[in-house]
Amino acid sequence: MVPWPQDAQGATPTLLLDPPLSSSFALKLQTPKHLDCSDLYSNGFGNSGVYTIFPAGPTSPVQVFCEMGSMDVIQRRTDGTINFYRGWEQYKTGFGQAPSEYWLGLENIHLLSGKKSYKLRVDMEDFDGGKVFVEYSSFNVAPEKDGYRLTLSGFKDGGAGNSLDHHNGQKFSTFDKDQDSDATNCAKTYLGGWWHNKCHLCNPNGEYLWGESPYGIGVNWSSWKGYTYSLKAIAFKLSPQLELDAIG
Repeated sequence: MVPWPQDAQGATPTLLLDPPLSSSFALKLQTPKHLDCSDLYSNGFGNSGVYTIFPAGPTSPVQVFCEMGSMDVIQRRTDGTINFYRGWEQYKTGFGQAPSEYWLGLENIHLLSGKKSYKLRVDMEDFDGGKVFVEYSSFNVAPEKDGYRLTLSGFKDGGAGNSLDHHNGQKFSTFDKDQDSDATNCAKTYLGGWWHNKCHLCNPNGEYLWGESPYGIGVNWSSWKGYTYSLKAIAFKLSPQLELDAIG
């Protein structure tokens, strides 16, 4: 079956017919409600770009940037246009713009990770053109009642080092909901919501600071660039386990 095309915002064009179709036949013409980017890819959407997915079901569309083949970008920093120093409700529901910088939302990330077995890939870039990555063979985010706790395993190094492992098993914290393991509020101290521990070895949602920066508050990945370098770009990407094996 050839899928309906989508516009740049991921919407499906409206088809006007005269006389109108019966409701049952019209339902057959509707675009499938894809769970994630891999569903889109398997239905013929082969280009990277912004698409609409439905991790919470057919009545709850969410825009996401898909890298084909089939990786859902759940977090992305590229130019500092979006403020990531935000409270719990915004980190829960998501913010930003899928074509540029955004956070998909803890609830959407939880729903995705609970419906398939996903791998995580994190791509990074510095201001000198250096590019590295890491992968984890298993990634899951628990429901809100457990603080959206992070669970990951199966580290593979692409040059960045294992800074994320320090955050394994932690609940998510924001400046207005402190769930970290430190006596202070790490999200408030280091200017970004994250799965803070005591406090962080990586701070992807910190302040965007264009390279050399004050200790710990930038977009840090300490095992690659330390605590006083804020990265040019970082993106967290989910892909079903078998599919990431195929493309990696």
